[in-house]
Amino acid sequence: METIVILIFVFMLMGCILAGLPVVFALIAGFVLFFCYGVATGHGAGTMLKKAAGGIYTIRTILEIFLMIGMLTALWREAGTIPSITYYASGLIRPGIMVLMCFLLNCMISFLTGSSFASTATMGVITMTMANMAGVPVYLSGGAILAGVYFGDRCAPVSTSALLIATLTKTDIFDNIKGCMKTAAVPFVISCVVYGILGAVTGAGTTADLSVRELFAEEFRIGILPLLPAVLILVLAMLKVRVIRAMLASIAAAFLIAVFYQHAPVGRVLADMILGYHAKLPELSAMISGGGIRSMLSPAAIVSISSCYAGMFEETGLLNGLKKKIRAFADRTVPFAGILVTAIVTCAISCNQTLSVMLTDQLCAELEPDHQRFAVQLENSVAVIAALLPWNIACAVPLAALGAPAVSILFACYLWLLPVFELIRSARRKKAKESYNF
Repeated sequence: METIVILIFVFMLMGCILAGLPVVFALIAGFVLFFCYGVATGHGAGTMLKKAAGGIYTIRTILEIFLMIGMLTALWREAGTIPSITYYASGLIRPGIMVLMCFLLNCMISFLTGSSFASTATMGVITMTMANMAGVPVYLSGGAILAGVYFGDRCAPVSTSALLIATLTKTDIFDNIKGCMKTAAVPFVISCVVYGILGAVTGAGTTADLSVRELFAEEFRIGILPLLPAVLILVLAMLKVRVIRAMLASIAAAFLIAVFYQHAPVGRVLADMILGYHAKLPELSAMISGGGIRSMLSPAAIVSISSCYAGMFEETGLLNGLKKKIRAFADRTVPFAGILVTAIVTCAISCNQTLSVMLTDQLCAELEPDHQRFAVQLENSVAVIAALLPWNIACAVPLAALGAPAVSILFACYLWLLPVFELIRSARRKKAKESYNF
């Protein structure tokens, strides 16, 4: 019975994707399916609703941060923060190191914004345009950018996926960031070497067209002051100030800069905080427009509905059979192998990163008793695997925005190396433990 219910849910998800419908429709249908299953197996309707509500209560902080991120991403545009960063960074681009710079610049922006989609829409689009003009193969630049935009997605203080994992595992996000940075060191260095070599081999001798900088300078007052909101986030994060407080400080700074430095009308700034920023120049619209609370409604709906599943699964034991199989596989191999396989499956069937994270946590939490290590392992598996499956929106949306082919996934070196090196570490830990016990 449990297998049939899960298969029905999978078919609903795949049907939505194939029909081009929003995933949230399948998630709503899944809620009804799991609720009915619980009632049919003897769990009261009131109990099921209580468990579902408990799931939402667990991620209430995430929803608050979604609200902040919506305002923040709009204000960083309105204040000229993102335009100033891209303006100064674009001057560093050289054809011979184009692929490497595509990776590094998108790493920087994704760490600042905590959003792969926002990074793709800003620095991703800009670096892809410059790479095309410099003669870099689109699959190389596409792969480097895809890897770069997910650098911050797994380890930025304002990343919703990082915050979700910290909430689910009951860990401190700043401790998780330290663990993520530590485990990312070797993959990051190797990725830089690979992209440096690829850039040297494929880089043409032409000069990139930097006319986009002139467009930014025409729409915004470029300067050091607009960088303040981003600097605040970084400094307060290093001081371990609570994420919401750090974001509020950045929002306040960006609002003041937008009004008094960019001379934007207060009414327009307030409206953009809700509806998103809209560029005045048509040429910049695809690059810089976006953000606002409205942009976070869909992610908030997905996270809210998905969070209901966790409580209902716990009440009905729907996933217990699958958890036993995963546990048996992990015992035969290493714990992270079980987490990694589960992550691949959940990312493949759920088609979105949020639900994949929640399902993997639900299925694998018992494999790793150390909550801190488990949080980092989730970051090194499900958080990046979602970006390596072309039908998952975590991958499909950035590639579509960049105009890059699916083969670009093969050149997202950093995303491939993270789970590989985590698997090696897990194997070494198990071997060391066995040697000690012997």
